[in-house]
Amino acid sequence: MFIGIDLGSRTTNLAVVEKGILTDSLIVNSGRNPITICEELLAGRSYTGLAVTGYGRHLVGEDLKARVISEIKAYALGARVLFPECRTVIDVGGQDCKIIALDKKGIMKSFEMNDRCAAGTGRFLEVMSGILDLPLEEFGQQALSANSEAKINSTCTVFAESEVISLINSGASSGAIARALHQSIARRISQMVGRVGLTESVVFAGGGAKNVGLVALVEAELGVHCLIPAEPQLVGAYGAALAAEKAYCTVKKQSEKGPAEASFLSVI
Repeated sequence: MFIGIDLGSRTTNLAVVEKGILTDSLIVNSGRNPITICEELLAGRSYTGLAVTGYGRHLVGEDLKARVISEIKAYALGARVLFPECRTVIDVGGQDCKIIALDKKGIMKSFEMNDRCAAGTGRFLEVMSGILDLPLEEFGQQALSANSEAKINSTCTVFAESEVISLINSGASSGAIARALHQSIARRISQMVGRVGLTESVVFAGGGAKNVGLVALVEAELGVHCLIPAEPQLVGAYGAALAAEKAYCTVKKQSEKGPAEASFLSVI
């Protein structure tokens, strides 16, 4: 049994795999102490290998004696195994947005990542839904069903907040504002995809993939249909678990051939 943990800014996700198959998973809110959260998730579980990824991976890797892998690698591996035809991965998380381009063999060719500000992330949508006093789970649906669209010029959370308040005071509907906010993120994602190059099939992962309005507007911007995992937030944890299993199998094969210098933590 192999375990992957994705320590995100908003949620911490655990995936368990056996022979590449996802057998168990958990999604919990991230707290202030990532070590404690990981220890609680791992309590009572026996496993052969463990890998960590995500926002807080370097904070726990050494203490947990786990392999640390980048989010890019974890999401690329997880998406490719879930969808073997995958060539482009879009991940919209709590505090970053990633676009990953894969070649025909599933090897990462290039990537684009926004992790410097909240623009284009789940945090941006969370803040804006709060300003509009809309439940986050209804925010995307409001955007999708709106008959009109307001004008938002900025994807910066600070400036966009001022624009939203001005629109509210001018009488713009919540739906029109919601659509404008989602459209601004969809355009930003489209620009990022353009920089790495669009190749189908496209997998949309992360918490943002649960937002029906965002997915629909991204599809419209790109002119493609996006593949959505059954649980989009688990793609990184699943990829980490697969990496742990792959590392173990590689070391085992080396040891069977003779003395191996490589250890579990040094093998991809």
